Amino acid sequence: MTKKELIYQINKKKSFLCIGLDVDITKIPSHLLEFEDPIFEFNKQIIDATHHLAVAYKPNTAFYEAYGLKGWKSLEKTIEYLNANYPEIFTIADAKRGDIGNTSTMYAKAFFEDLNFNSVTVAPYMGSDSVEPFLAFENKFTILLALTSNKGGLDFQGMKVNGNELYKEVLQKALTWKNSTNLMFVVGATKASYFKSIREIVPNHFLLVPGIGAQGGNLQDVCKYGLTKDVGLLINSSRGIIYAGNDTDFAKKAAKKAKELQQEMEHILANC
Repeated sequence: MTKKELIYQINKKKSFLCIGLDVDITKIPSHLLEFEDPIFEFNKQIIDATHHLAVAYKPNTAFYEAYGLKGWKSLEKTIEYLNANYPEIFTIADAKRGDIGNTSTMYAKAFFEDLNFNSVTVAPYMGSDSVEPFLAFENKFTILLALTSNKGGLDFQGMKVNGNELYKEVLQKALTWKNSTNLMFVVGATKASYFKSIREIVPNHFLLVPGIGAQGGNLQDVCKYGLTKDVGLLINSSRGIIYAGNDTDFAKKAAKKAKELQQEMEHILANC
C-alpha cells in the first residue's frame, strides 16, 4: 500500500482509527473457545464488525507468539483474512524488531514477504544498519519507536543528548537514513504536549499513536498539534474496543466503541 492510498482511505472513511488486535485468550468470550482457532475467530468477528470504521489493524505479535505455533498460525490466518477480504486496510505488525543488518533483513522478509504486512514497528537503538533493511522494501513502511506511551518511556527517550532529548535525536537522525520516506513514527498519546515539537522535526510523516482509551490518552489533545494537511495520524485503540463486550454480541459492542471514536475523528476533520 502507498501513502497516497492510505490517505484516500482516511478521507473516504472520515477516520484515522487503528484497531489493535492484542488478543488474550483468557479475556475473549468463552463461547469462542469451542472453535478450532478461537483467537482467529475472535479477530475475524472484530474485523467484520469494524472494518468500515477503521483504516488500520495492528496485531501485537507478542500476543500470538505467547501461544507458540498455534498462536503464530492464528496471526497468519488473521493477516491472510485481512488481505483477502479488506485489501484497502493498512496492516501493522507490532513486532518492535531491531537487530544487526542481516538479521533485520530476515525480520523484514518475514513480515513484508511471508506474512505480507504493510508495515512493522522497529526499535531504533542499534542504528541505521539495523533499520535500513526494512526501509528497502518498496511500498512498505517502517514504524520507528520514537516517544512511547509507557510509564518508563522517558527513562531513556527523555535523556538529553547534544542538548536535545534523545527521542528528538532519533527523529532527526532517522530522516538521514536511506529511503526515510518509508518511515512512520510511534508517538504515544499520553505524551500529547510533545506533539508540537515533534511536528517541527517530522512535519509530513505519519505518526502511529497508541495510548488512546485504556491508557488515558486524549484524542483532542493529540490532534491539536499532531494533525497535518494529510491527517498524518493513525490513532490506535486496542483494549477499549476489542474487549468492549464479553458475550455473544462482543463484536457488535466493539463496533459501537469504534463508531464513537470514528465519529469523534469525523468531527475533528470537519472542523480543522
